[in-house]
Amino acid sequence: MRITFFGVRGSCPCSSQEQRKYGGNTSCILVEVDGERPLILDLGTGLRALGHYLNSSLLTAGRPLRADALLTHLHYDHVLGLPFFPPMRDPGALLEIHGPAQDGRSLHEAMAAMVQPPFFPVHMADFRGELRFHDLHGADEFALGRTKVTARAVPHVGTTLGFRITADDASVVYLPDHQAPLDRSTVDEAVLSLCEGADLLLHDAQYTEEEYLEFSDWGHSTPGYAVHVAYESGIRRLVLFHHDPGHSDKELDRMLRASRRLAGGRGTLEVEAAVEGATVELGER
Repeated sequence: MRITFFGVRGSCPCSSQEQRKYGGNTSCILVEVDGERPLILDLGTGLRALGHYLNSSLLTAGRPLRADALLTHLHYDHVLGLPFFPPMRDPGALLEIHGPAQDGRSLHEAMAAMVQPPFFPVHMADFRGELRFHDLHGADEFALGRTKVTARAVPHVGTTLGFRITADDASVVYLPDHQAPLDRSTVDEAVLSLCEGADLLLHDAQYTEEEYLEFSDWGHSTPGYAVHVAYESGIRRLVLFHHDPGHSDKELDRMLRASRRLAGGRGTLEVEAAVEGATVELGER
């Protein structure tokens, strides 16, 4: 299993000389399993570059895209890339999106309402490629080829899912938006069930401890809480994700160093910070 980061920020994209190291696009990850369709985690602004990456091999092979996407929730930073996804210009392309059902309407209806004038020049139905939507309800398990997906509702602002993806005896848990509790010591049972014994955890680490005190009900976590979730779940490898758009490379470096010191005092836990363009390999160690 290969996991490549195309967008690692939360809230909104950003760009400055002080943010070049980690990157400025919002949540979007590609999961590749040999012999299986590409699996995309969230549709943030990183989806544009991910689409160009996929198109480079598709055009050479002369075939259209066939891919799946797992959508955690419908906040802008997780969906804004969809209208700019290059493979959707191909009449033969197919993207199947699995995401949270919405109160009173389907996922398809909710997404179509965001991709239409006056918010975007054309309707989503005008894309040349085909989009298929699959509503999830917060306690779902299904297979995409030989890849197993488990979805659970997790604490955040609005209906939000976390995912566990398992293939070839390797598992990764994706929790980009996770509301830490005020005590930052308890862990939601659904989160624990997703994380238990996974090889890799990609976890919300948007706020410093000081920022969390100000934004404690905005739906996010601290690096320290991400370390705690990993420790409580028996996970040995953690990637800090959903970086705040206001954090510079130097600030993220400091947060990473502090997280590693904390992890070093709580047993064996590798801690990294997500970097746009980086790839993590699982199942080959």
